[in-house]
Amino acid sequence: MIETLSYTQYSLALLTLIIAYIFRGVTGFGSGLIAIPMLAFFLPLTFIVPFIGLLDMSASIVHVSHTRHHIAWKVLLRAIPFAILGVSSGLFIINTINTLILVKALGIFIILFAIYSLASPSLKKNNSFVWPVFAGYFGGLIGSLFGTGGPFYVFYFQLQKLDKSVFRATCAAVFLVDGLIRATGFAYSGFYTSSVLLTILYSLPVMVLSMYIGNHLHTNISQRTFQKAIGVFLIISGIALLLK
Repeated sequence: MIETLSYTQYSLALLTLIIAYIFRGVTGFGSGLIAIPMLAFFLPLTFIVPFIGLLDMSASIVHVSHTRHHIAWKVLLRAIPFAILGVSSGLFIINTINTLILVKALGIFIILFAIYSLASPSLKKNNSFVWPVFAGYFGGLIGSLFGTGGPFYVFYFQLQKLDKSVFRATCAAVFLVDGLIRATGFAYSGFYTSSVLLTILYSLPVMVLSMYIGNHLHTNISQRTFQKAIGVFLIISGIALLLK
């Protein structure tokens, strides 16, 4: 699939991956939010979502290996059973219906979430069981459809009042577990073709180097700048989805 791209498209795809995984290194999430809408302009979702899904899982392994001591395991594990249900629903949908309307709806959701993030409302800590159910199911559902289930987990983690380092580490851990669930489903459904696997192999060095840069940038970014960066990139992703 990647061999059909023009030189310009290939260069844009490479630049997109670099930006996406630098951002992932800084924030702990967001690579799919950036990469998938941009790549969707010249590659099909049935190629992009499994590709970014497995690349994200690889990124999460790298991230978790460095930040495992900061992971809020109790917070994470409350959402995982519902993520399994969400992934199962998403795989059914992606194999049965046209996802264009869902893409537009996702774009609107991401923009609204970004506005919320930039507004920086003061949230009280909320341990209600509703939120891990909501985050797990819709994170798994949207993640398996578009590889962009992160905003649901982010909202849930923000309600837990996690600090920046714990937030990043817990995001990486939930994306690793969620990614394993999705990868199993994609493999079972036959999405991991030789073309997808070869593209992932070529992309791994780009991901590792970009994550390395992002991890070093992270230590120099304040909590408020961190939150603004999330909001801006989510708006860009949402607009890209609406324009698709």
